[in-house]
Amino acid sequence: MEDIILSPPIAFLIYAFLVGLLSGLGRVLAGLAHPTPVKTSTYSSGEEPPTHAAATGYRPFFVVALFFAILHLGVLVLGSNNISLTALIYLGGLILVLVALILG
Repeated sequence: MEDIILSPPIAFLIYAFLVGLLSGLGRVLAGLAHPTPVKTSTYSSGEEPPTHAAATGYRPFFVVALFFAILHLGVLVLGSNNISLTALIYLGGLILVLVALILG
């Protein structure tokens, strides 16, 4: 009997039945719906929702992602080297690239 209950198709049917039962019980306990304009409006911490998009496209995301990628990879490269003239030149180049990326 235990092997039959634990077989994937039977276990799925048991779980599907339990989910349906709990969902139906939740709907009964929730009561009747009384839609109002306040309930159907967008909620954002008590403020009015913005009327314009914050940023168009993915360009701002890619700039930030590139900034962190360069920064993290640069730190990994510098962390794996000894302090030398080459590492200092690399660090200077890394700083220039990050400043250029920040300034656009």
